Amino acid sequence: MKNLILIGMPGAGKSTLGVLLAKALGLDFVDTDLLIQAQEGKLLRELIAQLGSDGFLALEGRTCAALTLEHSVVATGGSVVYEPEAMAHLKSLGTIVYLALDYPSLERRLDNLTRRGVVLQPGQTLKTLYDERVPLYRRYADLTVDCGGGDIEHSLAQVLEALEQ
Repeated sequence: MKNLILIGMPGAGKSTLGVLLAKALGLDFVDTDLLIQAQEGKLLRELIAQLGSDGFLALEGRTCAALTLEHSVVATGGSVVYEPEAMAHLKSLGTIVYLALDYPSLERRLDNLTRRGVVLQPGQTLKTLYDERVPLYRRYADLTVDCGGGDIEHSLAQVLEALEQ
């Protein structure tokens, strides 16, 4: 099996579901947020504060564009869709799965965006971020799986079913 690349909003379950998918499919697991933190020796929120939104996006893009892996599930940062070169590279590595979540479900799951290390422009709200990103996720997705209708096991079953089709 080629790689599975998970995209979606923060809180959609990319990291949690990614680990479960890797176990279920016998694949390796890579979380690009953790990879960036390990490479830079700083938390995402520290990097965003230091580099600014544009600087962080560039770092995330470079990191994802440089990935070389096989037989892996990759949980990406939610903002990677702003970097076309990185997305083209990720698409060349495997199947891109958009973990879709409706806005009310997303709002219930998230509390502090800054602590999570989410890239926000000045004055941007969760709703405007959601409205901005959803069309990008849809554009890049090979598969879209609704992850708002149940628990993580339900989402896992939904992704596995989508992959079989």
